[in-house]
Amino acid sequence: MTTTSAVNETGTEGPGSTQTSKHQRRWWTLAVLSLSLVLIGMDNSILNVAIPTLQREFDATSSTLQWMVDSYILVFAGLLLTMGGLGDRFGRARMLRIGLVIFAVAAFVVVFAETSGQVIIGRAVMGVGGAMIMPSTLSIIIDVFRGPERARAISIWAATAGIGVGLGPLIGGALLEEFYWGSVFLVNVPIAIIALVAGFWLVPESRDPEPKPVDFVGAGLSTASVSLLIFAIIEAPSQGWTAPLTLAGFIGAIALAGAFWWWEMRVEHPLLNFQFFKRPRFSAGAGAISLAFFALMGMIFAFTQYLQFVRGYTAFEAGVRLLPISAGVAIGARAGERLNRKFGTNIVVGSGMLLLAATLSLILLYETTTPLWVIEVSVFLTALAMGTMMAPSTDAVMGAVPTEHAGVGSAMNDVTRQVGGAFGVAIIGSVLTSVYSSRVSDAVGAVTGLPDAAVESARDSIGAAVSIAATLPAEVGEPLAQSAREAFTDAFGFAVLVGAVLALVGSALVFRFMPATGESYETEPATTAPGEDVVIAPGTVTESSRAT
Repeated sequence: MTTTSAVNETGTEGPGSTQTSKHQRRWWTLAVLSLSLVLIGMDNSILNVAIPTLQREFDATSSTLQWMVDSYILVFAGLLLTMGGLGDRFGRARMLRIGLVIFAVAAFVVVFAETSGQVIIGRAVMGVGGAMIMPSTLSIIIDVFRGPERARAISIWAATAGIGVGLGPLIGGALLEEFYWGSVFLVNVPIAIIALVAGFWLVPESRDPEPKPVDFVGAGLSTASVSLLIFAIIEAPSQGWTAPLTLAGFIGAIALAGAFWWWEMRVEHPLLNFQFFKRPRFSAGAGAISLAFFALMGMIFAFTQYLQFVRGYTAFEAGVRLLPISAGVAIGARAGERLNRKFGTNIVVGSGMLLLAATLSLILLYETTTPLWVIEVSVFLTALAMGTMMAPSTDAVMGAVPTEHAGVGSAMNDVTRQVGGAFGVAIIGSVLTSVYSSRVSDAVGAVTGLPDAAVESARDSIGAAVSIAATLPAEVGEPLAQSAREAFTDAFGFAVLVGAVLALVGSALVFRFMPATGESYETEPATTAPGEDVVIAPGTVTESSRAT
């Protein structure tokens, strides 16, 4: 005779257990997780409108400005898999809280930075906190929500990420108009504190119910390979894509990734189970997310400069005009979840990427005087396409991963976003710079008496060209500024076309390889030896004992 009893993670039985109560407050839990995610999304974009201010404040070069933004991305992306795995092992809510503390403290310290180097270091430490926060939010959602509600919660999670990206430039621009540059970092502190305090009551703890030994070798190899890849991507536009440093970075990243794969295929308890990639929904979903973020982040990088340097908007005005990104992603994410239930993942994700390719192509038609409403509509449609495919893609990735490994699955989902976004900024930024330089060279060369350093700066950056033009007599300066604006607008269209082509290719691959639906690990029976605990839900264990 066999007797079975349900035991929750505190060891008490019955429906009034911790497991039951955490599901009862699941929507409040989602609210706290969404607030934490807004913090990450906002910080990813808030510095974009602060770049001109930071350039003036620290007399920073283009490379220094890039590292102020990218030091965060380098550390953040490099640590995601490791932090996701540690969350599965030691507790996802715990990782979320520690991440919020690190993020808030680092942001507060950066406010008092006196050099660009201190800003870069502070941003890197914020990346450590961000790497703890982001995978925790999605993995906790996977633990707390079940069935159709999970897809709905993921769509809200995806919408929140887009809202944060759009709010960053708006809040940053508003702060920069009234306060000094440090305010764009200080705004993170109260948000982190609210999420931290609320999380103590509303975010339940969850972890792998059968924790495995930490794969320190795999963690080190994954961190090193992703970090080196991001470093090579960041340096490529300034060093050159075929420069020794760039090639060494890419070769080293590939070698480390190969070593990571070799180790993970042989170690007993791997950090990342590569068998997940054999599931078409996992691999196709991750690929779609990567290509979409390549296109979107590259577009945003160029678009903020177009608004400020070509259209002449202030940081706050540029932030207001980026709000359609938030609205589009939020509406698209909720629509994507509903469409996914009706038409299937492959149709929704493939169509979303097709729309993304079409709307990005419209930027080729931009001119320096294009009506604002035309620009805003095209940006909204781009974000709508992004949101539509993002929630179903994320649901596909997470549905292919066992719940006890939700932290690693979430981290893998986030790594694809970050690597894709970093490639987008680097490659689209590199094309942007190359086309701009070639288009503006004649106009810069026609200005007599400019020092060589000024000529080089004007050819390298539209911001520098506009600043230099403002110091010249009107009859010389205005033609130079107008030529720079026209050159950048042309370059903007050609650069973003790279993202449109990749989105089109991604759409074709999704239609071809992604299944419409797929089984979730949630429905798969656990296999155990007699007398072992069987996990039927995170935190709920079935204890089987034999009696005669």
